[in-house]
Amino acid sequence: MIEIEGTVVSIVYRNDENGYTVAKVKHGRDTDSVVGYMPFLSEGQKAKFCGEWTIHKTFGQQLKVESFEEIMPATLEGVEKYLSSGLIKGIGPATAKRIVEKFGMDSLDIIEMNPGRLTEIEGIGEKRAQSIAEAFKEQRELREVLVSLQSYGISVTYGLKIYKRYGKETFNIIKENPYKLCDDISGIGFKTADRIARNLGVDLNSTYRIMAGIKYILSGCIANGHVYLPKLTLYDECVKLLNVPIEIIEEALISLMTSKQVICDDIEGETAVYLSSLFYSELGVARRLVEFSLQKIGEDFKDIEDDIKEYEKLNNIEFATEQKEAVIESVKNGVCIITGGPGTGKTTIIKCIIEIFKKRGMEVVLAAPTGRASKRITEATGYEAKTIHRLLEMEYTSEDSFPVFTKDEADPLECDAVIIDEASMVDILLMNSLLKAMPQGCRLIMVGDVDQLPSVGPGNVLRDIIDSHAISVVRLNRIYRQADESLIAVNAHRINSGDMPILNDREKDFFFIQKGNSQDMVEEIVRLVDSRIPSFKEGFDPMRDIQVLSPTRKGEVGIYNLNIKLQEVLNPKSSKKGEKQFRDFTFRVGDKVMQIKNNYSLKWQSISNESESGMGIFNGDIGFVESVDSENQNLTVIFDDDKRVVYDFSNLDELEMAYAVTIHKSQGCEFPVVIIPVFFGPPMLLTRNLIYTGVTRAKKLVVLVGVRAALSNMINNNTIAQRYTGLKKRILAMVNAIR
Repeated sequence: MIEIEGTVVSIVYRNDENGYTVAKVKHGRDTDSVVGYMPFLSEGQKAKFCGEWTIHKTFGQQLKVESFEEIMPATLEGVEKYLSSGLIKGIGPATAKRIVEKFGMDSLDIIEMNPGRLTEIEGIGEKRAQSIAEAFKEQRELREVLVSLQSYGISVTYGLKIYKRYGKETFNIIKENPYKLCDDISGIGFKTADRIARNLGVDLNSTYRIMAGIKYILSGCIANGHVYLPKLTLYDECVKLLNVPIEIIEEALISLMTSKQVICDDIEGETAVYLSSLFYSELGVARRLVEFSLQKIGEDFKDIEDDIKEYEKLNNIEFATEQKEAVIESVKNGVCIITGGPGTGKTTIIKCIIEIFKKRGMEVVLAAPTGRASKRITEATGYEAKTIHRLLEMEYTSEDSFPVFTKDEADPLECDAVIIDEASMVDILLMNSLLKAMPQGCRLIMVGDVDQLPSVGPGNVLRDIIDSHAISVVRLNRIYRQADESLIAVNAHRINSGDMPILNDREKDFFFIQKGNSQDMVEEIVRLVDSRIPSFKEGFDPMRDIQVLSPTRKGEVGIYNLNIKLQEVLNPKSSKKGEKQFRDFTFRVGDKVMQIKNNYSLKWQSISNESESGMGIFNGDIGFVESVDSENQNLTVIFDDDKRVVYDFSNLDELEMAYAVTIHKSQGCEFPVVIIPVFFGPPMLLTRNLIYTGVTRAKKLVVLVGVRAALSNMINNNTIAQRYTGLKKRILAMVNAIR
């Protein structure tokens, strides 16, 4: 084992995700490269490194570090470099210089033992001095924890999350039950916990291990939209993952059932295994839907047709028969579904329903699953719409916890009718929370396009309700909006019917550009965003008006590569723009970014109204990077042009570039311009409802780039991926029980 003791001259490379570092270290008269997992190594730092010499074919001799021990800097220059390294939140280069000028070699002792003296420095008050001292102390503890976690294969990013959750108890908790990480730490799955457990010598047949594996597989099925898994499918997956006999899996499943963590039920002759939260959500949705649909409506709506005629006259419109039916069914039933594609008049129907209810003095609330969807329906109808989360007054209990809604059976909404737009996006968990908060006698009207992709979350709520034939449903098939001047709505319906769209009418707004290979597609997409479309017609803004939607994440025409290429031309590197390297991306001031998971505890502050603030940024929300603060180790994003959110660097795994996003992530959004690459690929992915959903996201212009035959294949592929759900069966069972 080789030992060298020296000073870090420079950090050549660092992977912020796992802490892998390449550094130059001066020891005596020599300067050598050291490589290894050293997340907190900084320029000017003195340390003892232990490892073995290796020869890199390009960079020559390097010390492969197995362990290192920090030595506090012994020179003023070393102290200043150490403090200005960015490792201590609240101290940047300027502050470090002032501290060292004031306290010299005693600077570190002052920060640790007598932080109150920091107030002697101009610009540092008591609150900031205390904050610096706490950060310094936390950094010491954190280093010890993270270096130890590295030996278990845990990256710096997740190590930070573990430490934030458990603090000093980190190792006690992990040693007692490493699988607890799966439940408590977002992003740490069973496989990581299992690797730690093996390092700790946990038995492969441990009940903790098998129970965690079962829950991991059931949680994984949620990511694919399933609400449950058939028991035999679950067993097959468990055997592959855990490599243990089925008998042991059965015993662990019984333990989970006994503790009510999972529920087993019969669905169409097979045993369905649910996580308990999903089982009770599905049961609750079915029961409440049937109860609301069968309730006696007190108001007299015999003159409803007169109300419709009055609305038509005031707004100089004439409803078609199916539109009138939608209004009538909505006001006469406890629950009504209105479904139809773009241009079929859904928004006009919503406005009419609201007017009729308000005329009778009824309180109506309008909501949608996402912030962008609620903003869009507000602008389209003139009535305020909230997100469902905001409507239910969401709170949270701790980081990464599920939301808690203050509105429920004990404190219901004060309204007579709830209208939900973009209802295809509502998953089973959110639907259950909404129905629990609706008072007796309240109507529910769900408006959406059942032919779009289903919700990102578990379930297929809208389709299951419609397929049950137990709830009033009105289908809108005729196009009204923009039928004469726009091809977007026309082509969306053609695609949905299995027909090729009408392409390249120069007077219209739907175009196809033939490109035979992936590289040509990417180059054309970049040109379209950067120059061709902004100079076309209305002068669209490339950052705010144009959205690239891809069916896939990986590959040359996947969003990962497209985002890199688009960032290069739309927001290139500049010395005037702060940036932060994270994994394979560099987040830069001005970047377009998307939140990729629900975070119910993220705080936001309104820009337009300083007294307004709230919590919760959700999967699919798009914003722009306002600033990158290396000193305080955070990044600020503005969402919806008004919500300012500060992200700690340790939470950057919740963000990704959004110059290009997947079609799945675009649900509930509308963009002036949509560009979609069209290419050959897996049939299970490239389906009719995928391209249909992408096209219907556009308001003013659609451009498809790729291979015409691939577009034809997608339109002809009407495969709908199966989701394991029991809602339809439960609705029918409830209806039959009442009859």
